[in-house]
Amino acid sequence: MILAIDFDGTIVEDKFPGIGNERRNAGYYINKLYKEGYFIIIWSSRIGKRLEEAKQWLDDRNISYNTINESCPANLEVFLGIDTRKIHADMYIDDKGLDKIPEWDEIYEKVHCRLPTLEDTGFPG
Repeated sequence: MILAIDFDGTIVEDKFPGIGNERRNAGYYINKLYKEGYFIIIWSSRIGKRLEEAKQWLDDRNISYNTINESCPANLEVFLGIDTRKIHADMYIDDKGLDKIPEWDEIYEKVHCRLPTLEDTGFPG
């Protein structure tokens, strides 16, 4: 299962072009989802120096992810190697949705409700 997680306003408080404080428990739950086998794409409108700052921020805090602003390589194969501007994911976690973004403990529960792991379903993995 692929999760595209926005950076500004979702992982950190939105202070763009600066980097705000981490939203409560964001790193903890992102790492937990990563360890559970979810493919984590950090999804951001940041580019150049600002994107490098976000990468450094994540790395300094040991927050795990698979890619930043790049689709999962397996999905690229499905589309004959064509990488569109839209990141493909099974779920998008972004503060710019229709509703106020929940706290990370609630986000974690919503992910498991919509995109369960094999362990969640009771099937042997």
